[in-house]
Amino acid sequence: MRRIKVTVDGKTHEHEVEPRLLLIHYLREVLGIGGAHSGCDTSNCGACTILMNGESVKSCTVLAVQADGEDIMTVQGLAKNGEWHPVQTAFHEAHGLQCGYCTPGMIMATISLLKEKPNPSEEEIREGLEGNLCRCTGYENIVKAVKQAAGSPVS
Repeated sequence: MRRIKVTVDGKTHEHEVEPRLLLIHYLREVLGIGGAHSGCDTSNCGACTILMNGESVKSCTVLAVQADGEDIMTVQGLAKNGEWHPVQTAFHEAHGLQCGYCTPGMIMATISLLKEKPNPSEEEIREGLEGNLCRCTGYENIVKAVKQAAGSPVS
């Protein structure tokens, strides 16, 4: 067992964990944070995407012990004072979701993308989100949501 201390969604947590415990399982099973979804456990789908120190990371590829001392943000920590993050609002308003399973990961990847490229082209959006899979939407409304969140005109 190893003791880790992480900040998740603004709250500090300390736990003894198995060295092989994946971060996604630490978030869901130890902390009870269900917003990051466990999809494929192979890093292909992106449903588990979180921000670690402001960068998007697939939490199924990180051991909890590797997150020791790090600052983690999940989709559940984005809202402030009951107000959704602008990317959450854009996904809602542009209907960038259907079943919602991929949505938390898409939102977190979008935040990271917009940090890097505040006004991305459609091609840059599609390339920036290519590590996140959606089986329901065909991506059109997801692209519209990202454009809306970036402040670009939505066609």
